Amino acid sequence: MSTSLEVVAVGARTPVGYTAESSAAAVRAGISRYAEYPFADARGEPVVIASDGILDPSLEGRNRLLPLLESALGEVEAKLGPDALLRSRLSVLLSCPESRPGFLEEDAGWLVDAAEARYRGRSAGTRVVLAGRGHAGALRAVEQALRECADGGDHLFLVAGADSYHHTETFLWLEQARRFAQPGIRGGFTPGEGAACLALMSAGTRRRLGLSALAVVRGAHTARERQLRDSSRGSLGVGMTQAVEGVVTGLKLPHEGVDDLYTDINGERYRSEEWGFVVLRTPSVWKSTSYRVPSTCWGDVGAASGALGGVLAVRAFARGYARGPRALVTAGSDGGLRGAMLLHAPQVS
Repeated sequence: MSTSLEVVAVGARTPVGYTAESSAAAVRAGISRYAEYPFADARGEPVVIASDGILDPSLEGRNRLLPLLESALGEVEAKLGPDALLRSRLSVLLSCPESRPGFLEEDAGWLVDAAEARYRGRSAGTRVVLAGRGHAGALRAVEQALRECADGGDHLFLVAGADSYHHTETFLWLEQARRFAQPGIRGGFTPGEGAACLALMSAGTRRRLGLSALAVVRGAHTARERQLRDSSRGSLGVGMTQAVEGVVTGLKLPHEGVDDLYTDINGERYRSEEWGFVVLRTPSVWKSTSYRVPSTCWGDVGAASGALGGVLAVRAFARGYARGPRALVTAGSDGGLRGAMLLHAPQVS
């Protein structure tokens, strides 16, 4: 896509931090918040998960997602200031979990309604859209924002993702599918929770509002993987390869290869094998095949993955520990959606 947006503010709420800055610093330091949780597995033993340090453990499902989401949105609103909300055409593009036990379609609608209520009367003409589902949902939302900003208006996009596996029915579902990381289960993952928000606008709008650019969104691309985890063949990385190749169009490879990669790999064999095929199919894209795996700190964060990957990349630019000016964020939803977002260090303007 030739159109670009800039990141002007970020917010996050994770098991390792209550802001974007503290969450990114904790991941940078390798801090993990894996701990026993008051839920017993089939053997009667407590499970290990990553959970928010403030929320009441009795909160489940959508009632747990909402305060996480509101925390990330509130952080971004405070950083932007009231003028940015009032003087822009505001679109809130949400990513929430795919349908599963513990989170149904009606819960997704409830979350959209709650977000609409938050902005009612605060910003004229605000719209809230359920733009994506699952791990790659926020990356699809960024892709949508890039398309919509082509008209040149004073858009302000809040791309937000939130998820929490912390629901009795969800835990049981993961156990039955042998996806919950427990003794005797190979390739399971540790459930986490979190939320993140990326505030995006054009360079012209940013300058008119007197804001600073934190990163430039060079592109976002999504594709569909047909070989899902229940396939007897496993994934050969076709969908993710299409997403990666789509987002790096225009780069002069290998000279302008990706410096940093933030991925939602979570310990499941399916995801790791899929990524191996992607790397083999796209050798010129990568300056290094190493990648950053924040799930080792905050667990699998589901629909918050894409936005949180963006937060980590932005903070690496800000703090000066990025390996170079280009960062790629990738994520794959259980339902087959695959996404990639390319960020560039901010330009001086």
